[in-house]
Amino acid sequence: MRVVETFPEPVRVIENAWIPMRDGVRLAARVWMPEDAEQNPVPAILEYMPYRKRDFTRLRDEPLHHYFAGHGYIGVRLDVRGTGDSEGLLRDEYLAQEQDDAIDAIEWLTQQPWCDGKVGMIGLSWAGFNSLQVAARRPAALKAIITMCSTDDRYADDAHYKGGCLLNENLTWGSAFFLLNAYPPDPEIAGESWRERWLDRIRNNRLFPKLWMQHPHRDSYWKHGSVCEDYGAIECAVYAVGGWADGYVNAVARLLAGLRAPCKALIGPWPHAFPHAAVPGPRIGFFQEAVRWWDYWLKGRDNGIMDEPPFRAWMEHWTEPAPYVEDKPGHWVAEESWPSPRIHWQRWYLNVLSLGDTPDPEDAMRVRSPQTTGLKGGDFYGFGTAGDAPLDQREDDGRSLVFDSDPLAKALDILGAPAVELELAADRPVAYVVVRLNDVAPDGASGRVSYGVLNLTHRDSHEFPQPLVPGNRYRVTVRLNDIAYRFRSGHTLRVAISTCYWPMLWPPPEPVELTVYTSVSELHLPIRPSRSEDRELPDFEPPERGPRPDTTPLEWAPSHRLVELDLTTDETVYTTFSDGGDFGGAAVARLDDIDLTIGYTIRRVFRINEQNPHSAHAQIEQQTLMKRGDWSVRMECHTDLTADASSFHIKATLDAYEGEALIASRHWDERLPRNLL
Repeated sequence: MRVVETFPEPVRVIENAWIPMRDGVRLAARVWMPEDAEQNPVPAILEYMPYRKRDFTRLRDEPLHHYFAGHGYIGVRLDVRGTGDSEGLLRDEYLAQEQDDAIDAIEWLTQQPWCDGKVGMIGLSWAGFNSLQVAARRPAALKAIITMCSTDDRYADDAHYKGGCLLNENLTWGSAFFLLNAYPPDPEIAGESWRERWLDRIRNNRLFPKLWMQHPHRDSYWKHGSVCEDYGAIECAVYAVGGWADGYVNAVARLLAGLRAPCKALIGPWPHAFPHAAVPGPRIGFFQEAVRWWDYWLKGRDNGIMDEPPFRAWMEHWTEPAPYVEDKPGHWVAEESWPSPRIHWQRWYLNVLSLGDTPDPEDAMRVRSPQTTGLKGGDFYGFGTAGDAPLDQREDDGRSLVFDSDPLAKALDILGAPAVELELAADRPVAYVVVRLNDVAPDGASGRVSYGVLNLTHRDSHEFPQPLVPGNRYRVTVRLNDIAYRFRSGHTLRVAISTCYWPMLWPPPEPVELTVYTSVSELHLPIRPSRSEDRELPDFEPPERGPRPDTTPLEWAPSHRLVELDLTTDETVYTTFSDGGDFGGAAVARLDDIDLTIGYTIRRVFRINEQNPHSAHAQIEQQTLMKRGDWSVRMECHTDLTADASSFHIKATLDAYEGEALIASRHWDERLPRNLL
């Protein structure tokens, strides 16, 4: 990737600026600006998140905000209250307090001599979420946002629940956030108060996985911060960006369809990552695309970006399933509106073990999947590391009920959300159904194209679920993730149905047998006709970035993913180990420009017996350290989740050390009712 060293505007950096809130708390910001901004004020671009602007995201922040400043903007990376170097305490994700603080920060920015009064917001993941949430509050100075890998619906598409099923990502992300929320501020910024602020964070920390599990249905807790509750509240321009390999991809098209404000949407083959550096690619010149957006909305330059089709997506083609794919084959397509009137729906009937364009006589087929079904499913959202994407699906297909089409006579393009309507019955009051749409090559390799899950107690409502009556027949719709995909001629469509999906989903309380009624169950595909104008779409520029601070790797942590089967107990153990991904595989590294050594590792262990859902056991182990000169701190965090038929059992330990002295230790041991999970 090209690294830009010389910019139209020379850049200066303010390492820390204190931004006062209305209650007297100060938030810490790092600021990049053109050297002459005080004489020639320019718009400000705010990125606002808890991931520590001083250290852990330093290598990611510098290339982005230096690039913006070099092109005539103020880049501002702001730590959320209670995180990084900011004062106060962080009590949870996306609270009203967080939005209030953002509004105060935006107002403060407009009052600085180097800002011309116009502000944009940008962010991936957390900062993408709060960009939308703050936009819905309509601060006058906020003119446009770029939201990446985010969601408009905190219940339907976040790291906690999917289709009403509990994601193990709730424990993984909740544990990471739990530790992050207890990190100390940097003494070079916080001064002598650093230790008391650190201890205050530890004393007031909350066990976030437990908090989120106390809200298993789509109640007011999740509606807060879900901008889909009122799309009309957003009036500024929105550029929504996502990736087919990201867990949040469904929000992009919903935003484009729901917002009345000006909106563009872009979806590539990317995971939970910036498009200029994402794997799988192709990677694009996303920083240049962002500058075009800001130039139009913050500087009034009519550069044609709003004359282009509002929806652009990477149409994926077949690629052999593999642990690591550098680039996904495919091509760019575009639509002039969304939903597109060009898309039409094609119905396929789930006949006995086959997909057909006409229904056969009705029959009944049964499936009771082993608890290990899903081991080849990859992570809920990947980051582009080896093994986090779905592998060849044949093993999971063999544990599922499958319906195959005849080999296709010609290629078939889809764009949108496939759906499967099922007539079914279950033998238990709580049951899940998992549906995968796979592309099967002539040699038998099976690649997952899309998937969807549904807790069948949520068949009518995520807010007011109801248990099933065992043996009763129901008609349900399972919506699969949005996708753009070309099935080649000669390939076979496969629908695979299972009753569990470990370790992505926590299993239902009892083994379940589903009866699927054939011929009255259907697959619906969003067929996209070819569009000649796609060949004329302008190419994105090649990826480039600004300069990155120097770092010295000190210890390496080779990542691994292992699946082990104990044939004497029938227990399968899925283990992952990695660094945090911030320093290119280094578990410990020194940030040379601030002389700070930092480190992080995480181990995830998921255990389950082939036939017993009560054997499910998830463990997250994390370690982190920070040191400079004589100052040294480290933390260890362990979280543990098990369940029986009626309740979850979650345990956690958080230990904090200054030097070699244990200065704080907290323990949690909690039980929660399952509430139809």
